[in-house]
Order: sequence, then structure tokens, then C-alpha cells
Amino acid sequence: MFARSHAALARAGSHLSRNRLRVAFVVVILLSAAAVAVASTNSLSTASAEDVPDAPPTGNHTVVTESGRAGTITAYAPDGEVRYYNNTRTKYFDVDPVEGEPLTVEYTATDTIHTAGPTCSDPPCALNVIERANLSTGEVDVLYERYDHKETAGEWHDADRINETHVVVADIVADQVFVVNTETEIVEWLWDAQSDFPVEGGGGYPGDWAHINDVEYIERGEMAGRIMASLRNQDQVVFLDREAGLLEDWTLGAEDEYDIQYEQHNPDYIPESRGGPAVVVADSENGRVQEFQREDGAWTRTWEWADDRMQWPRDADRLPNGNTLVTDTHGNRVMEIDDAGEIVWQVESTLPYDAERLETGAESAGGHSARELGLESRTETEGGDGGDVLGIDPLGVLGELIRSILPHRIYNALLFATPVWMGPSEFAAVAIGLLTGLLWAGLEVRWQLRDAGIGVRRPIYRKGD
Repeated sequence: MFARSHAALARAGSHLSRNRLRVAFVVVILLSAAAVAVASTNSLSTASAEDVPDAPPTGNHTVVTESGRAGTITAYAPDGEVRYYNNTRTKYFDVDPVEGEPLTVEYTATDTIHTAGPTCSDPPCALNVIERANLSTGEVDVLYERYDHKETAGEWHDADRINETHVVVADIVADQVFVVNTETEIVEWLWDAQSDFPVEGGGGYPGDWAHINDVEYIERGEMAGRIMASLRNQDQVVFLDREAGLLEDWTLGAEDEYDIQYEQHNPDYIPESRGGPAVVVADSENGRVQEFQREDGAWTRTWEWADDRMQWPRDADRLPNGNTLVTDTHGNRVMEIDDAGEIVWQVESTLPYDAERLETGAESAGGHSARELGLESRTETEGGDGGDVLGIDPLGVLGELIRSILPHRIYNALLFATPVWMGPSEFAAVAIGLLTGLLWAGLEVRWQLRDAGIGVRRPIYRKGD
């Protein structure tokens, strides 16, 4: 009898412990949900002109494009206030100033087409455009456009002006670089990446294979008249001669040699007259910006920069003052870095793609090489400022642990797929909530099985007990 009473008390104590655990689980899940909810209310948005934050003053105009879920182009006045804003197109990509017209820019943009028609038999498709915008009057002119049969990897991320009538285009959907006369709309020269690169490599043929995301017409120096292009999925920057084709000896990087560069964006060429030949480039999947110097027929890394927030840079321009203008897409910011590696100017942006400092020349046209400037590399991370009375932010620590464990590419994919306000701390909160829920569900199953006597050895009672 005593044993049976003891067993009943044990069961009662067990149920009490279970209820306490259930309360604890509920509290943890609610706290995790609250942390995520608070973060969502502080979401950065540039969906409308009113939502765009002002920037610090710079003395020049700065143009920022976004190619995320809601494309925008924004121009900041020298005092940091928003001077121009447009979100008409689905996505905006590379932007350049128009020579001789200080407040006029040209850019590539893409519209997503959701309805079937003569040029779109299987929506969604893409309308790619090269446009010119007057930032003072707001007038926008289409210089050249083309419909493409698909929207995914069917965009033009860059076009570069050669002269008044010709531009060179990075054609992602066809894996080509072409020169078109925008007045006659005749393509007068074309290079197909398949002519020099095996289709077994890259991003998988015939899908998003080469992903040619940048072109630059080189105007000065020993490479004048050539075209530099970025083959993202081959991890290479290449140089093209319109008569000789690919200049293999000048190729920067090699496929899957990720220590050199990994799915780069927006390389800029710096000629000998400004300390080159050199290339400053956003090394996107490695989470850094860097520069390579051409010497003795090879490329040598001479500068790199990253901080603890840098996530997926997609543009880096060397400015005439020696600073570098950097666009960090998944860091949700555009910033200017000085010669000591310090951030001297920064503006928040939802998912920026490209930034251009007007009145300083196109991209890095007015800048000098890192070697000539004696720029200091910076690759170390910096600690946070603490989040509680002990100077430790548990969610932040766990979030950084998650970010360090996940491959950079996988973490970037998470950032791309989730709301823009989600970062390491928010991922940590979600992880804690999910793991708590799974643990709770597992214990509930175990308790139910135990109460039903399944998989549990029952005590044997004898006479006299």
C-alpha cells in the first residue's frame, strides 16, 4: 500500500514538473516572438520617398539604386536631403553620370512582366531598359529597351557608354556582352561567353550560367578601347578586345578559386596614370571589398576591407579624395571609407545595388590605386557595445554564432529570402523559438507514451505491499 501511495505522489509531482516546464516553454516562445516583433517595427524601408532616410552631407550629390523586392533610385543633395526619387521600375541596377550634364544620370533597370503577350509566352518575363534621368526636372527618357523571355537571371545589371551613340551591355540572359547603337538599335559587336568558357562550369547551363553582371569600357591607358566584364558565376573578371576577343593573360581570378574572389560584382579599372593598372572590386560572397594591382603580368591583391557588419557588397568606387564608396546590399547601407579604413559617411538603404558620387567622374574614374595612395587594409571584426547589464547581448552572441557556422552563401540566401529587418539577432530569436517548440513537442509525446505505459517498465506489486 505504501508503494502505491508513493507512486501516486510521484505521478502528482511529475505532472507538476510538466506544467512548470510547459509554462517555461511558453515564456521562452513568447519572448522569442516579442524580440522578432520588436525588430519588425524598426524595419528600414525605402518603399516611398517619405520613408527614405536623409544622408549626412557630403558636398556632392550621391545616387543610390536598389534592386531588391521594391526597386528604387534615390539622389541625395550635397546637404543629405533627398532630391530625387523614383520607384517606377521593378529593379534598378548600375547608374552612371552623363558627361557634361552634372545632374543627369543613365542606368539600367528591369520591369517584371506578369502577363502573356507577343514577347512573353511564359510569364514572368523581363523588360530591360537603359534610361536617362534628369535629377533636376525629373524627366526620364528610354534610350534602348528589349523584352526577354524570362525574368529570373534575365536582367541587364550594367551598361556603359562608349560615345554619344553606342553603349556596351552586360546581357545576363544570353551570357553575352554586346555593343549597340542606341539610335539605330543595331547590335554592332557581340562576345558570347560560351566561345571561351566551358558550359560545364559556372552556374549550370542553360540556366543562370555566367551571370555577366558588369561591363566597363576602358578609355585610358594601355587597355584603352578594351572592355572589362565580370563573369560572376565563373568568379572571374575578364578583358575583351573587339578584334582579338578574350585577352586570357589579363583574366583576374579563376573558377571556384574562392580565396581570390567569389561571385564578384562591379569591378572598376584604374589605369597607369592613376597608379594602376589596378581593379577595385566587390568580392560579394566573401563579404569584402578589395583591390588587385597588375605587376609582372599577374594580379596581386594590394588592399581589402571588411567589418563585422559587411555582408554582401556589390559595388566599390574609388573617389578622387582617396576614399572608397561601398554598397553593402545585405548590410543595408552605403558608406564611404577613408584611407585609414574608417567609415566617414553612411546612409541606410533597404537593399542597395549601386552607388555613384556625382561630380567625381563615373565610378572610379577620378580615383587612384590603393598602392599609390598607401591605403590600409582592414579585415578584423569589431565587437558590439553590449546589450544587458553584463555587457553581453545573448541574442546577438547566438546570432553571430549562427552567422559564423553557416556558410556565407547560405546565410546570404537566408537574408535574401527573409524580411530585410532580419539579422543575426532575429535569426537567433527564431531559432530559439523553433528549438523550444520542437523540444516541447518531443517531451509531450514522451509523456503521453509514459502515461499510456508504452515503453515504460511498470513496478511489480506482491502480496503484502
